[in-house]
Amino acid sequence: MLSDVSTLPGVQLGDFLLQFELEEPSESVREIARRELRETPDIVKPAVEELRRLLEEDKELTVPLERDAWLIRFLRPCKFYPASAYDLIKRYYAFKVKHHKLYDGLTPSKEQNIFNQNILRVLPNRDQLGRRVLVLELGKKWNTSKCSLDEVFKGCVLFLEAAMLEPETQICGAVVIFDMEGLCMQQVWQFTPLFAKRIVDWLQESIPLRIKGLYIINQPYIFNMVFQLFKPLLKEKLRSRIVFMGNDRELLYKYISPKCLPDCYGGTLSIPNVNGPQWLELLLICDTEFAAINSYGYKKK
Repeated sequence: MLSDVSTLPGVQLGDFLLQFELEEPSESVREIARRELRETPDIVKPAVEELRRLLEEDKELTVPLERDAWLIRFLRPCKFYPASAYDLIKRYYAFKVKHHKLYDGLTPSKEQNIFNQNILRVLPNRDQLGRRVLVLELGKKWNTSKCSLDEVFKGCVLFLEAAMLEPETQICGAVVIFDMEGLCMQQVWQFTPLFAKRIVDWLQESIPLRIKGLYIINQPYIFNMVFQLFKPLLKEKLRSRIVFMGNDRELLYKYISPKCLPDCYGGTLSIPNVNGPQWLELLLICDTEFAAINSYGYKKK
């Protein structure tokens, strides 16, 4: 971590401890890293050194060069090709500059509303492939007068920045479930071409995390109006990872095992459901870490 948080953040929920997993990955996950990301000692060490050299030569960026773990965070989604990781870092920070009104001072303590609205959460467990599962409920739970789409975006940024701290998530990636049950026209009108472009640019070009699937469930017919904004902007790689599932639970189970899903999706997960306010409690413990993340990037001119 980049801040002085010295203890592993955690929130006790009954018998279950909700926490970020900052420890080194298991042997089975390390095998995934070797097989899919070329993560072997003879590749990792020179890749870290080369990425550090590239960043040292870049006088416009301020980054934590001395922290190997931070460098590896960007090397993993680029399969340890230093030049690609360097380009990703530049895109990551350029996106923050372009959308500075959303990113400046972005911390959980300043964005509590989105979590208290309880339309955005991460499942407490990983799926059968070790991936984090982010759930957005942008239908019947979403009151547009109380929570804007920009707030939803900032909540997603905070969750995925936290996920990027976890070595296992860096390796296995994340999937997103969009639960659109109850979507109405008032909500559809919140989506604009500019918002669609920002989201697609973020997912395709700027986020240093392996987004392995975007699963649309319970969507009504009018969701097609929303998707038409996004469709022309999608490259094949991201387009191929979007799956429209409707109410077909068997199709959902082909991608996420029912053992890893809560009962609201027909799953058999025994771990208690964790709601937005409970996740906020954990994120608030890491507020100084998000402040540290915000301290790096392109130097202000």
